[in-house]
Amino acid sequence: MRVYKNVQNLPYLVNMEGKVPKWLQKLGWIGFLFFLIKGLIWLGVFYGLGNYFFN
Repeated sequence: MRVYKNVQNLPYLVNMEGKVPKWLQKLGWIGFLFFLIKGLIWLGVFYGLGNYFFN
């Protein structure tokens, strides 16, 4: 599974076999999950504030 389409243009992200390191792939998933959870928390905060002030 390739993480980046133009990985050949980024030689420092490719190891000797021409593959993207596992830690870089995990970083992508961790980043995705972090921002997903962060966004859901902000939605909850604004929902709670809306209920508090408008009800």
